[in-house]
Amino acid sequence: MSKLEKTWWMTSHIDTDAGKIPRISTQLNQKDRLGHLKVRLGIRRRKYSVSPGLYGIGNPDSNSPVLVTANYKLSFDKLRMELEGMDAWILILDTKGINVWCAAGKGTFGTDELVERITAVNLSRVVSHKKLILPQLGAPGVAAHIVTKRTGFKISYGPVLAKDVRQFIQAGNKATPQMRAVRFPLRERLVLTPVEITGILKPLLIITFLVLILDLSGLDIISVKDLLPYIGAIGVGAFLVPVLLPWIPVRAFALKGFILGIIYAFVLNISSGYILSPNPNWSQALVYFLTLSALSSFLAMGFTGSSTYTSLSGVVREMKFAVPSIIIVATLGIGFMILKLFVRF
Repeated sequence: MSKLEKTWWMTSHIDTDAGKIPRISTQLNQKDRLGHLKVRLGIRRRKYSVSPGLYGIGNPDSNSPVLVTANYKLSFDKLRMELEGMDAWILILDTKGINVWCAAGKGTFGTDELVERITAVNLSRVVSHKKLILPQLGAPGVAAHIVTKRTGFKISYGPVLAKDVRQFIQAGNKATPQMRAVRFPLRERLVLTPVEITGILKPLLIITFLVLILDLSGLDIISVKDLLPYIGAIGVGAFLVPVLLPWIPVRAFALKGFILGIIYAFVLNISSGYILSPNPNWSQALVYFLTLSALSSFLAMGFTGSSTYTSLSGVVREMKFAVPSIIIVATLGIGFMILKLFVRF
């Protein structure tokens, strides 16, 4: 097999008929944990990957199971942690640093890549059996019968979660209904929200800086205080929507964000006295209804790529109607905002 770059999680090598295979640790160190934190915050997320190839856990031999995963390091780390005390092989596909579920939808965790990787590492010379264990969420990207026809290796799909892999293997590669269930609990949703929030921090800081300059210049156009409602809308779309995801009564993420954005704008307009007051300000209320709902909807739609609630086709279908709708609503809101600077109505 091709030579792999030496890293801190490689401990030694295993001699096989196909050459030396890196043996890897099942323990995470501070460097691993720091990397996890950075990627959760969206820092170098697209480059957080490991080299594709074959790796060994423990003291695997020709009869040890072969588990297949993506080269996104979070996926790789989670799997190797759960294999502590076991003897196994891990075959890493080149998914361009994308997790299994997303890579399966995009085609990088796919039939051709799996076939090519089996050939590249000379897997038939490493193991005597013809069995592969793939993660269940990778199934949409792989045609098992074609892999078998082209390589001779048969595929069984493991559990959804890496923590169930040990029990799955001990049960003779049989999964319980609980192992097959795809869940997306609050904890998993909250873990993903920092990426959504940090993604908008850069443009937000630039806008805040420009507004601050205008504010300090003495021009009575816009102040930093005027940005606070929009920062709240960011929290609604990027945080509150994921938290309340199962209970918002529509399927499309953009609509979920739009609904909460309208509710947020309604509450803000009431508390500010723009509506339902003796001296309403309908023009400002309209600006908030349009711009805040559009911002919340846009950020919520971004979360659709992080969720198991949708498929690739579902994401594409939603974006076809959501993106133009958000642009129209946001443009109207910004238009009214600009108009308010010159015309009092």
